[in-house]
Amino acid sequence: MRFLVQRVKEADVTVDNQVIGRIGQGFLAFVGISAADVEGPSPEKIADKMVKKLLGLRIFSDENGKTNLDLKSVGGQLLIISQFTLYADCRKGNRPSFVNAAPPDAANRIYEYILKKCRQEIPTVESGSFGAHMNVSLVNDGPFTVILDSNELNLQMN
Repeated sequence: MRFLVQRVKEADVTVDNQVIGRIGQGFLAFVGISAADVEGPSPEKIADKMVKKLLGLRIFSDENGKTNLDLKSVGGQLLIISQFTLYADCRKGNRPSFVNAAPPDAANRIYEYILKKCRQEIPTVESGSFGAHMNVSLVNDGPFTVILDSNELNLQMN
């Protein structure tokens, strides 16, 4: 599982010229789910650990200008967008392969689970539309962008 997390001043997502999600200060998180994530016995456990890591990221400045504050501490909001392209394999040729991305039905199930878990912790959680062509706009604060990968964080369940 991969989360590309951007600290934003604001962000929104549009489908068919309609804004379907908008946040102020917080995180814009693009979520990619791999085939390996959903083939294992407990994709929800991996998602739980990723959500915990996401919500615990201390990348907002405190009163001394140090990045010590998490999303809750600043009353931040979340915009979560499903993005299978985080699993693009560009090793061969110039056209990415997406064979490592989870099948759509399984990925959507875990994406919805992630949204549910985040909504239990953060008052404002907006989302994109799974599988739709979306336009995402943001004002990146910093810029500050972090990649969370369940493999690198040793979150995969064996």
